[in-house]
Amino acid sequence: MTAESKVWLLSEREVVGLLSLMPQRVAQLRRLGLLKAEGQGYRFRDVVGVRVARGLLEGGATVRQVRRALEDVRRLVPESESPLAELRLKIEGDRILVESGGVSFDPRTGQTLLTLDVGDLERQARATLARGLVRPLVRPADRAQVWFERAAELDQDPAQWESAVSAYEQVLALDPAFAAGWNNLGLLHHRMGRYEKAEACYRAALEADPSCYQGAYNLGSLREDLGDLPGAIGWYRRSLELAPDYADAHFNLAGVLAKCGQAREATIHWRRYLELDQGSPWAQLARVNLGEAEETEE
Repeated sequence: MTAESKVWLLSEREVVGLLSLMPQRVAQLRRLGLLKAEGQGYRFRDVVGVRVARGLLEGGATVRQVRRALEDVRRLVPESESPLAELRLKIEGDRILVESGGVSFDPRTGQTLLTLDVGDLERQARATLARGLVRPLVRPADRAQVWFERAAELDQDPAQWESAVSAYEQVLALDPAFAAGWNNLGLLHHRMGRYEKAEACYRAALEADPSCYQGAYNLGSLREDLGDLPGAIGWYRRSLELAPDYADAHFNLAGVLAKCGQAREATIHWRRYLELDQGSPWAQLARVNLGEAEETEE
């Protein structure tokens, strides 16, 4: 076995699910070239790069700003294959800055900006001495996010799945309403064959966030794996009620409907899937299935 064959790769579908990417965000990341439609596997550093770009976009950066920042950091570190994964970027006002060692600099000009808040650090130290307490430097919600990111890194390696489970459990101990934590923990249990625990986690994700369409989709996938096709159809439909353009739900719902002999309705969802995701590696399979469904209709 070569060193390359030992690298554990994620599919695009898994990356989208792992990072809970909405269709609009997927489209933006594709425009940036960070999500590829050729069916190539995603290494860990590729996933980190996608996550960094997602964070910048969620923070208010435009696709144009992120593209410019990516070009600038590639110019600064031309030897880096994944600069977004190796450099810490943040959005400040209308600029995207690179941060290192408490110091930020503008990648467009190389200008350095001091960002360490010494005064605030001193105030925290004085308060600690006065009260005789060790005060947390990170709020519980932020600590939950730190644990979530650690868990997300671990769950990309099957050998680390048990550690990932523990990390997600720590997330939820800190923030029981962290829907993405429940969803991802459910995915891990699902992969490991712990179906009852997986279902409980998916339902907890929906309870924490009723708009969590990934939780509904994963419940559909779980019911399908267990042979409960009517249950799978119900949950896939629920996922599409929450996110009508969720391509994966259209794909899976079409497949289950076809298995149940509902060819006419299956064609509706195969066609919609192809409208949404015609460039993916799954598109060819969808076209084949659509043709078979149409023949059955006749």
